[in-house]
Amino acid sequence: MSKNKLETKDLIIKYGKLYSNSGNSSVQVALLTRKINHLQKHFSINKDDHCGRKGLLNMVAHRRKLLDYIKSKKHKHYLYLIKDLGLRH
Repeated sequence: MSKNKLETKDLIIKYGKLYSNSGNSSVQVALLTRKINHLQKHFSINKDDHCGRKGLLNMVAHRRKLLDYIKSKKHKHYLYLIKDLGLRH
């Protein structure tokens, strides 16, 4: 397996408890966070990639909606997730 697939599998198991639970909101937030962090590095090098920046903004908005959903259902889990992923200081 490639490094990327192993990282994805580890995130799914960590936040979804099972490998087959990839649709869990927490797992989706973790995967989106990893993609967003990767794209931020990309944009520090490629400043003129405007189409990719639009995709990044869509991912950030989607992650925000998922976090709002988790916050409304499981507030303690929301706080844990934010601290664990390092989203807020």
